[in-house]
This record gives sequence, C-alpha cells and structure tokens, in this order.
Amino acid sequence: MGELVTIRLFLVIPFLGLVTLAVFVWGWGLTWLDLGIAVVMYVVSTLGVTVGYHRYFTHGAFKANRPLRIGLAVAGGLAAQGPVIGWVADHRRHHAFSDREGDPHSPWLFGTSPAALVHGFWHAHLGWLFGRDKTNVARFAPDLAADRDIRAVDRLFPLWVAASVLLPAALGGLIGWSWWAALTGFLWGGLARISLQHHVTWSVNSICHLVGSRPFINRDRSANFWPLALLSMGESWHNSHHADPTCARHGVLPRQVDVSALVIRLFERLGWATRVRWPTPHRLGRLSAVDES
Repeated sequence: MGELVTIRLFLVIPFLGLVTLAVFVWGWGLTWLDLGIAVVMYVVSTLGVTVGYHRYFTHGAFKANRPLRIGLAVAGGLAAQGPVIGWVADHRRHHAFSDREGDPHSPWLFGTSPAALVHGFWHAHLGWLFGRDKTNVARFAPDLAADRDIRAVDRLFPLWVAASVLLPAALGGLIGWSWWAALTGFLWGGLARISLQHHVTWSVNSICHLVGSRPFINRDRSANFWPLALLSMGESWHNSHHADPTCARHGVLPRQVDVSALVIRLFERLGWATRVRWPTPHRLGRLSAVDES
C-alpha cells in the first residue's frame, strides 16, 4: 500500500500547499478579484481542453460549427498544455495502446512492484513530457493536420499561452486599478491557475489508471476517481470513458457530476453542436459491466 499512499500524497500536497498559501496571503496577496479572475480563467481554459481538445477533437463526440470549432481550439490553448494537434495525437495514441507498450503515459510500463509503480506514476503524471518519444502526427491526427483553421490555431500556441498569463494581469490591473492588482492577477489567475490545471489533467493520466472504481470491464486499468470529478470537469470518470471513448458524457452512472457534458448540452441547444453522441440505454447496454454479485 506504500505506493498508493505516495501517489495520493503527490496529488494532495500541491493542492493543500496552494490552499495554505491562499489562506496565508488572503487580503493582501490574494483578493476576491484575484479569485474571481482565476476561477473564470480556469473554467474557460479547462473546458477548452475537456470539451474541445478531448471530447471533440480527439474523439469526435459531437459535430461543431466553425466558430465553435475554432473557439474550442483557442480555449484549449489557454490551458498551456500544448498545441491542439500534438495534444490530440498523443491522446489518440494513448487510447490505441492504453496501458500497453506504445502508450505514451501509462503508469504500468515499468512493472507492478511498489518501486515500479512509483516510477510509473511519475512517468504518467509528468515524466513522459520530458521524453524523446514523440507521437507521429501523420498517423494519429492527419485530419487536424489537414485542417487550415486548426493548423493556424496550432501555430499560434505561444500567443495563447502568453494571453493566458497576461490577460489575468490586465483584468486585475484594470478592475483593481493598480499595479499590485495586476501583479496578483498574474500570479493567481495566471501562474497558480495553470499549475493547478496541469496537476489535475496529469492526475487523470496517472491516478485514474492506478486507483479508483472500475464499473466497466476494459482491456486497460482505467478507473473512475470521484475526488477529481469537479476540478476535472468530469474527466476523472475515466473507466467509463475508456469503455465508450466517443461518448459525449463520461459520468454515465447516477450522481456522477460531469460539467463538460452539461456544456456540450448547452452548445447543442444553442445549435452550435450537432450529432452529439449521448449515452442511451442501447449504448450503455453494449458496455461490459463488472459482476459484483
């Protein structure tokens, strides 16, 4: 159990450290304005990844009109997790080889001993980003590479990252009308928000392939990890997602909060998204449930 304790601490400690720092500096280094800017930036950019990069561009869970398509690609870039084409190629490769040789970020690639799982957790969470094993875009994302709009958004990724940290500073300075408000907006709405965002996304790669519930039988070790459901906007219902990757809703069981699915529903009602692949009794019936009797 030692490796599981280590894994949980790696998730919890950075978050608790951020909360502790926020409490310590509240009132002079962090204000309601900073918190509001950070929350808005977090929601917009996280949904850019979960709804855009992941459910739309990677898995085609719905069809989007051109403005929404471009908007989702830009919003995903604000999360500073990489250009859209490379992100999608990596994730499609992950599904093609999930938890097997070829998966770019499986925590099970080094064995099942405690030491191997700690090594694997680090690799899945963060270490894989520093490796030289690059995904072949021509193989895994040729559709996006051939799309002129998406290629343009992809090339402008440094601009979206710059906007992601400078926009909170600008908003803080203009609303708070001081250089200090601009600085704290930059620190909390920009840097701290992106750091938290990265750890949440990385935790889906690492924790959600190690611990959690597995209501559906998959060929891999994907699991649902409920503590991350809200922060990840529904992405941590990972076992359900791997059981039916193209489904627009990942939280398919009762009481599974999935904010991303609610946003897709809104886009559908506005007429911006069509042909949404919602879970249906027939679709759920095709999944193999774990026999808990």
